[in-house]
Amino acid sequence: MSATRLLVIVGFLAAIGLVAVLEFASRRERSRIPSLGDVCAFVMQYEVGRVPVGRIGLFGFWWWVGWHFFAR
Repeated sequence: MSATRLLVIVGFLAAIGLVAVLEFASRRERSRIPSLGDVCAFVMQYEVGRVPVGRIGLFGFWWWVGWHFFAR
């Protein structure tokens, strides 16, 4: 295994661990950290006129993630 591949794998595992720790911290009682669901709900509410820009942006993000990581 090359050093670059190992570095990328460690980076992704660290990012997943950080998200898990933040989600756990957000679910504690009287926490001021919003959960991932709260953040997604806030983003999805954003509209410009009658255009649901937040939903389109979130859909675009998931499309990008699927295209780059799951399409192989």
